[in-house]
Amino acid sequence: MTVSKNLANKGSTVRVRACACLAAVIACLWLVTFAASAQQDSKQQRPRRVGQSKPAARPAQTPTSPAPSSPTEPGEEVSEGDVVRVETQLVSVPTVVTDSAGHPLAGLRAENFRIFENGQPQAISNFATTEAPFEVALLLDTSGSTRADVQLIRRAASLFIDSLRAGDRVAIVSFNAVREDRDTLATVEIKTPLTNDRARLRLALDTVGTSNGTPFYDALERISDEVFREPPREEVRGRRAVVALTDGVDSSSDAEFSEARARLLRAGVTCYFIQVNTEDYVEERLMRDCTDFGTLRLSRTQLQRYRKIFVPRAPAGDYNSFCQMGQFERMKISRDLYNLARSEMVDLARSSGGRAFEAADLRDARAAFTEVANEIGTQYSLGYYPTNKARDGRFRTIKVELKGVARGAHVRAREGYYASR
Repeated sequence: MTVSKNLANKGSTVRVRACACLAAVIACLWLVTFAASAQQDSKQQRPRRVGQSKPAARPAQTPTSPAPSSPTEPGEEVSEGDVVRVETQLVSVPTVVTDSAGHPLAGLRAENFRIFENGQPQAISNFATTEAPFEVALLLDTSGSTRADVQLIRRAASLFIDSLRAGDRVAIVSFNAVREDRDTLATVEIKTPLTNDRARLRLALDTVGTSNGTPFYDALERISDEVFREPPREEVRGRRAVVALTDGVDSSSDAEFSEARARLLRAGVTCYFIQVNTEDYVEERLMRDCTDFGTLRLSRTQLQRYRKIFVPRAPAGDYNSFCQMGQFERMKISRDLYNLARSEMVDLARSSGGRAFEAADLRDARAAFTEVANEIGTQYSLGYYPTNKARDGRFRTIKVELKGVARGAHVRAREGYYASR
């Protein structure tokens, strides 16, 4: 009986120990599962740092997928750190409206305008009235016959700046001062970035000197790439302009007009040109012998540009030396280049919604500055997101029409733009 009792006690002990081991194993497994679940929850709930992207909830759009017209779908919530891509560019359309007598019409609203892109109606999503501020890049060309009138040019530019409103900002761009080395051509100088500090602008005007060349196309590119490099503030969107006092005959640029034109149109910059007539002055000095005092020469850059445009099949070597050319050949080249410059300025002004003025002298130039200042102060800005979402880099035409406005009113706006790629 004693042995049987001991065996029974031993069996009971074994069963207790087995149950304890099983309970320990179950507890360990439960702890491991709980720890893994807690770690996963911690990862999901941990706040993302600013700039850290949220894992995509759905596949990203392929390049051929239609781009959304707004940053998010209706009802979609965007958390801090989410990366939102806006695929559609806002197109700004500077617009001037005048009555039958040519006087600006103020007080219009968005409902008074209709916009068409490539013939298709567009919904106006942004509208700025004539009271909104403006940003102007003022380009002053003091080469050629204007060298003797630098003081008058400074005065005319100062009057133009004074006629703008307090909130308008201006950048002054010119060509560098003439150097002793006549073979060293002028380069572009940005005298001051966009500012409404009138004292700073007057100091910049005081440093504008004469130049021995006209890098006109380079100046237009630098205005697009540097002066207007930053996206416009909301209040000045569609209200940026270049105002250039120049004869437009480029003599030393590395850039080409077509590229400068495309950049300005892509940026939505309105272009105003005050065309100073320097042709007679320049032509008379081009006819002189190269050894005479006061002779002007066409640069090799000008000669090669002329060859590519007007006589592309001619040997390049025939257009390397200005002094080896006859007087009649020099005269023809000069006149063709002046006609080209005029057509380029008229084209860019019309395409951007601006104007080109002819100035026989500086009195005409001052009057043109006054007209430009008045027009800038009465310009509307319309904006829309194109229904055509294709990012093909192609040129698209723009047409603006009026509605609910007195008969005889006239509207002038940019004629088109290049879509983004």
